[in-house]
Amino acid sequence: MEMFHCCIEKAKSVLQWGKILLPLSSIRYYPPQFTLRNPLLEGVSAAFKARHEVVVIVFTIKNYNELAEAVSNFQHSALIKKMKRIFQNCIEREIQKNDVISLHDFYEDAITLMLRVDYERHSLSDIDDLVNKIIDEVERKLLQQNPPVRPVFDGGYMFVEKNNFSIQSSIEKAHRQAIAVAEQKIDAKLNEMIFTFKKIISKKEINLWTQPIIDVETREIRAWEMFTRGPKGVLENPFPLFSVARQTGMLYDLEMIIFEKIFQQLKGSRRRENIFINCTPITFGNIRFPRDIKQLIEQYRGISPQQITFEITEHDSIHGIKNFSYNLKVLRLMGFRFAVDDTGAGYNSLNTISEIMPDIIKVDRSVIENIHTSPLKESMLKGLLLVAKEAGSLVVAEGIENEEEAFVLTRNKVDLAQGYYYAKPTALAKGIAT
Repeated sequence: MEMFHCCIEKAKSVLQWGKILLPLSSIRYYPPQFTLRNPLLEGVSAAFKARHEVVVIVFTIKNYNELAEAVSNFQHSALIKKMKRIFQNCIEREIQKNDVISLHDFYEDAITLMLRVDYERHSLSDIDDLVNKIIDEVERKLLQQNPPVRPVFDGGYMFVEKNNFSIQSSIEKAHRQAIAVAEQKIDAKLNEMIFTFKKIISKKEINLWTQPIIDVETREIRAWEMFTRGPKGVLENPFPLFSVARQTGMLYDLEMIIFEKIFQQLKGSRRRENIFINCTPITFGNIRFPRDIKQLIEQYRGISPQQITFEITEHDSIHGIKNFSYNLKVLRLMGFRFAVDDTGAGYNSLNTISEIMPDIIKVDRSVIENIHTSPLKESMLKGLLLVAKEAGSLVVAEGIENEEEAFVLTRNKVDLAQGYYYAKPTALAKGIAT
């Protein structure tokens, strides 16, 4: 990959990245003079204004040098073009057109895809699965062409920092970090990323935010949901924070620090309201999880397990996660409660409910948004309320943003709700700890 690193050092700005393929529906290259429009920057800016995240995904040819040595220049060029066509076709099939900001065809040994990411529809697992699926399909299709050397790809991704004064520099930084992850080797860039994250872990540089969960009938606060933010900078937003944690193998360490911070705050504030704590299925299924949570309870005496609800987050499937069911039983016996998040957002929601039998079912924002104008959505809500009744679960409706949506909840006797209509998330010092 030395040739590739050399090329990267020469790239002084995003606008020097060769050809830009945008949008996928037309599949054509913009000639260099059209890059003055900055379609890439415009696309990222539009995504940010719409309250979305932007992820940079890099696919690199792991054995590029071996491939180049095995074929003639003509064959090599033809193989590279074929590879890029296969990438384009695969991306068209796997990704919604509106989510694609750009597909960069720059240099010969890498392709960069930039996507708009929606909190309501995507999770880090979705991105992991997408990267792996595209790589598997491209490698399989190229093998059908009987190449002299089997092409092998790596993939990595990073989120574009929102709070930087320059979107262009944020894109460049995310791109460099995604390349470092894709190459899966300890070079200077990846070392810097790992060093930064280890610093966050060692110094426990995690900030907590809260949002109240409201009784729909009485408008009283019944519980608080806890949110996580990293230190100021690229890892402040939870998406890049958790993506780096996953890709560097430090997700469990990160989440245990978050739990410790929450227990510290609860002990210090002496509050007795119920607390919802987000937890990824990967961490929940760790064999050490019940033991480590028990140690926190013993360390911070006075906090009752009945006060804590573990909210199984993201759209991750719990299937295949070793120890998940066992840990669920152990923690339930200890007195902890459980909530299923994002209900109604995916195909696995009802199956997850049947396996976990949660105390709380959280109805996803996608069901609630504009529910006052959609009889179909209200019917979906009624169906979920019936499921909750059969499971013996309370219902929390997420993402309430106006009075009309709140009225539909009252009309259908929904138990609890949260959203900007009631209160925005606030830093912990201004919320539960005051």
